[in-house]
Amino acid sequence: MSKSKTELSASLEDYLEAIFLIAEEKGAARPKDIADRLDVRAASVTGALKTLAEKALVNYAPYDIVTLTATGKRIAKEIVRKHSALLRFFSNVLDIPRKEADEFACKMEHSIPDHVLERFIGFAEFVEKCPNSGAIWQNKAKGYFCKAQGSNQTLCDQCSLSE
Repeated sequence: MSKSKTELSASLEDYLEAIFLIAEEKGAARPKDIADRLDVRAASVTGALKTLAEKALVNYAPYDIVTLTATGKRIAKEIVRKHSALLRFFSNVLDIPRKEADEFACKMEHSIPDHVLERFIGFAEFVEKCPNSGAIWQNKAKGYFCKAQGSNQTLCDQCSLSE
């Protein structure tokens, strides 16, 4: 079965995400910036950009800046949204160190279905709105429980049952 024109590998999604983020930071993305950000060789960037241009997702010409097409930008924004939501969940809810959380988010953003991502986002928002705002999930011998942080140490019924 052949892939559709816009179905992308994880690697090509990483390129779109990198182009989007570089353009947001610097105003424009150059192949060298992309290579540096993704820690790949220039030849790899050239090949990926040609493929993305064939799929009408980027505007690319050798020795010029790289821009996203409207479709490329829409896809890149979705990838960035997934990455950000997963990173926030891993960092803020599960208290995973940022670097490690970023690595997990990058791997998962390519495969997580939208309906599962929406549940991640919903759960993260619930935890952030919890009366114990700032609560994090702690691992203890009996399993995980919600540990209140900061000045509001009052545990809600669900949290206190887990402790």
